[in-house]
Amino acid sequence: MAKILVVANRTAECDELQQALKERANRGDAEFTLVVPSAHGLAKAAGADAGIPEAQRHVDLAVEKLRGAGIEVEGRLGDPDPVAAVADAANSDSYDEVIVSTLPTHLSKWLHLDLPRKAAHATGLPVTHVVGSEVK
Repeated sequence: MAKILVVANRTAECDELQQALKERANRGDAEFTLVVPSAHGLAKAAGADAGIPEAQRHVDLAVEKLRGAGIEVEGRLGDPDPVAAVADAANSDSYDEVIVSTLPTHLSKWLHLDLPRKAAHATGLPVTHVVGSEVK
């Protein structure tokens, strides 16, 4: 069974990510681990713990939605820095590939950081980039 690391934040519950995970699961047995960085944006600026409730909400809602769609997924919080969250997850477990879900280019801070490329570099794994929409 393939183990896939999924990194998302504001797109964790979006339909585009759910569809991408379904398509990946249809290609062969897969289990997914969703990591959501624990703070971002204004919450991160306010202090490291300020973003935890919001990030945990993304984890909980995404896991519920994905499991409801028949996708085997575990969710957890990661480091506030998305690159560090990817590296930490990859160092704590063995994965076969990474899926990075971001907002569209004009809205995504992660794309300005070049997270998909940095995730590939940090893990040595193939990375799939999913462009999603924010679910409010």
